[in-house]
Amino acid sequence: MKTKRVFIGIFGRKNQGKSSLINALTRQDIAIVSPMAGTTTDPVKKSMEIFGIGPVVLIDTAGIDDDSTLGQQRVSKTMDTIPTIDAGIVVLTHNEFTGYEKELCSRLTAHHIPFLFVYNKHDLCPVTDTFRAQLSSYGVPVVTASALHGSGIQEVIDAIVSITPPSAYKAHTLIGDKIHEGDTVLLVMPQDEEAPEGRLILPQVQMIRDILDNHAMAVCIQPEELSACLQKHTPRLVITDSQAFKEVNAMLPREIPLTGFSIIMARAKGHFEQYIQGTPHISRLKDGDRILMLESCTHPSRCNDIGRVKIPGLIRKFTGKQLEFDIVSALSPLPELTPYAMAIQCGACMVSDKQVNERIQHIINRHIPVSNYGMTLAYLNHIFDRAVEIFV
Repeated sequence: MKTKRVFIGIFGRKNQGKSSLINALTRQDIAIVSPMAGTTTDPVKKSMEIFGIGPVVLIDTAGIDDDSTLGQQRVSKTMDTIPTIDAGIVVLTHNEFTGYEKELCSRLTAHHIPFLFVYNKHDLCPVTDTFRAQLSSYGVPVVTASALHGSGIQEVIDAIVSITPPSAYKAHTLIGDKIHEGDTVLLVMPQDEEAPEGRLILPQVQMIRDILDNHAMAVCIQPEELSACLQKHTPRLVITDSQAFKEVNAMLPREIPLTGFSIIMARAKGHFEQYIQGTPHISRLKDGDRILMLESCTHPSRCNDIGRVKIPGLIRKFTGKQLEFDIVSALSPLPELTPYAMAIQCGACMVSDKQVNERIQHIINRHIPVSNYGMTLAYLNHIFDRAVEIFV
């Protein structure tokens, strides 16, 4: 998928040349460069293409040794980026490897993040053999560079390619293993008040592309056109917006497989089996239970917002219980999870697999049932088995 971006974090102490390095890698003045330590206060992101990987997002972070008035908050934001990245760059200078770098490397390793060392400013203070050996003991690439003068930058890029796992950037089919060349796939896409003005949402675009890549035919309609369309086409599969499950299910003959965009995205992103196992927990919710709603993007909340209004209302009606719902949007840190009886994740189309899976795995490790927007809506409309059976 073209949206499958690789996130690369650039870390180090203050004044190690992290901002100069991101500018050299992108060949643009993206980050502010200054001899004054602590210039970078918040993570700065820049998208670029790296041959051999594709689209990447470089994240320039604040110094891990920032002891200024707001230093702890800056360092906290820097550390919060670690679970969201696919690879890391640790920048060092002057043959110094302190406790700050040791702690950083430990965190990267704990989150299974591959990383490399960039010894910067080697023109001012060349790396010693002893120090290079110390860095090499970590078993990761060590590259010398001068970001200010542009030397060693290609070697840094080559090292990034070498450590980045293919799973972070290789495209995987969304539905290609369930259709055949020449099949007709019917996409039911309501263009209601939640549809963006003048364009399709990302999962719809990705689905159309995936169908075309597999040499099948994508037929796009709205729910009110379904009956007439079925008189002309016998689709191999029908994929609908989750909010139209009830309407589409009622009109679609049982022998035609039916699923939803959000369910397919959940399958592509990971933890699909955990979603299937966790969704029926909805029927076991009790009065007073709290449910954590997980949005992976930031968008204006509408009066009928699916995650903030519709799903909570439908769950309350389905269970007949007094339930509480909390929202975490974008990639904000998770709250303390002890109070939650269940978590429900959106389709996560706007974030990387690594980012959503890191979040979901943390919840699973706490033995909290998880579901997905699409699976939840299918369950609430009593068509859960039908919506997932093509994959089970």
